[in-house]
Amino acid sequence: METILYNIRNEYRGDSLLEEQLDPNPFTQFKAWLDMAMNNGLPEPTACTLITTGTDLKPSGRIVLLKDFDHEGFVFFTNYNSRKGRQINENPNGSILFFWPDLFRQVRIEGCFAKIHEDESANYFNSRPEESQISSIISPQSEIIPTRNFLEKLWDDYVDMHKNNAHERPTFWGGYKLMPTYFEFWQGRVNRLHDRIIYEQTETGWNTYRLAP
Repeated sequence: METILYNIRNEYRGDSLLEEQLDPNPFTQFKAWLDMAMNNGLPEPTACTLITTGTDLKPSGRIVLLKDFDHEGFVFFTNYNSRKGRQINENPNGSILFFWPDLFRQVRIEGCFAKIHEDESANYFNSRPEESQISSIISPQSEIIPTRNFLEKLWDDYVDMHKNNAHERPTFWGGYKLMPTYFEFWQGRVNRLHDRIIYEQTETGWNTYRLAP
C-alpha cells in the first residue's frame, strides 16, 4: 500500500499569486476566488472543512457549507447541541478550510466563532426546503441513536403530527459566524514552489506576508 500511495502524484500548474495581484482586503480577495470556483462549475464550491476544539483540546473536523459571508465573517448553520456546537461553546476559536483542486487553490481562515442573530437564523431556516427543515427539527444531531429505523420513526411521527403546518426554527438550531484574524491563500505552482500569502489582522488593518511553500 505504501508503494501505491508513494506513486500518486499530481503536477500543480495553477496561476501565479503575486503580491501586486492581491486585493488589500482579504474578504475581497476571497470573494474573487470563490466567484471563480463557482463560475467554473466546480462541485460544492462553498464546501469547507470546519475545525473546532473543545476544552479537551482534541480537534474535530467535518465538512460544512458556507451560506453567507460579509466583511465581518463567514456563516454556516448547525444544531447548537451538535459536537461542533458544544465545542464552539467551550472554545470559540477555530478555522475553516476551502479547497478547490481544479484550480489548485486552498484558503485557510482562522478566527473566533459567535452565534448570529436569531432573526438571521430564522430567515435562512424559512428559506430551506421543507424536508431540510424537518430534518433539523427531529434529528438529535451527534447523539447516539439505536437504529436507522429510530430516526425514520422520528421523521414519520413528526410529519403525521404536523401535516400542512408551517415549521418553526427550533431554538437549538441556527447560524455561527467565524470572524477572521488570519487568512492564508495557497496557489499550487510547478515544482512544488507554491505561492502562500497570509493576511494577519492588526489594530490598523491587515498585514500581508509571503510564506515559503
